Amino acid sequence: MTVENPIALSTLVSPARLIWAGTAALANLRQLRPVILPIATAGAVLLLWQAACALFHIPQVILPAPSEIAHELWRLLPVLLRQAVPTTLDSLIAFSLASVLGVALAIAVTYSPLMRDMLYPNLVLFQLVPKIALAPLFVVWLGITSESRVAYSAFTSFFPVVIAAVLGFAGTEASALRLCRSLTASNWQSFLFVRFPFALPAIFSGMKIAMTMAIIGVIIGEFISAKAGLGFYILYASSRMETAAIFAALFLLCMIGAALYGAVALAERYVRSHYGRR
Repeated sequence: MTVENPIALSTLVSPARLIWAGTAALANLRQLRPVILPIATAGAVLLLWQAACALFHIPQVILPAPSEIAHELWRLLPVLLRQAVPTTLDSLIAFSLASVLGVALAIAVTYSPLMRDMLYPNLVLFQLVPKIALAPLFVVWLGITSESRVAYSAFTSFFPVVIAAVLGFAGTEASALRLCRSLTASNWQSFLFVRFPFALPAIFSGMKIAMTMAIIGVIIGEFISAKAGLGFYILYASSRMETAAIFAALFLLCMIGAALYGAVALAERYVRSHYGRR
């Protein structure tokens, strides 16, 4: 009867365990790569920015260092949060209006050849017009209230929803529509159970673009006519040459935009998992 050496067994087992642990760690890193790489890149840019401001003695009024912006952001955070409330609310209202109107117009264009021939070419051509030149007209029509900013923002952001939804409805598989007709399904049933689920990826792609454009539209409106909001505060800080405060407001605006964009992405995942294709 032989007695096995526990030391020999441990030396035989440990390399396998190390290989398995290394493989698992690499797999985890690959999964976290979409999160780690952007954060690492942003951190590297901030470090280079900080070093450049320190080495070249760049004046704060020209380009403040990230540390100075962070200090200003912390100091002005209560004020910036109050200013962010009207900007966020106007952006959400404008985005909601743009999404509803865009999808409704896309349905009309898809199911009515007359509407398609009348509107779709004009929509594509009108998309080429620089929308910022039309912002003063909304102030003339609706005044300097939030209604003009919401209307202008919805006007500028509903075009991507229309075009993306039309392409999504047109991209429905013909075999699925033929199957619906063979089963004597109505046009409404075909739309509800076939066309709309097939168009969901395109619709949400347009909505993601519309979300960013809605924020841009509200900020432009606040530049022209507003007494509150992040756009108003940016103009106020620029008139006082407070560059760090401008960057702090821009940082908060980016965070709000990222949060709203993420909310649309989460809504897309939820809707497609419960209604559309996975």
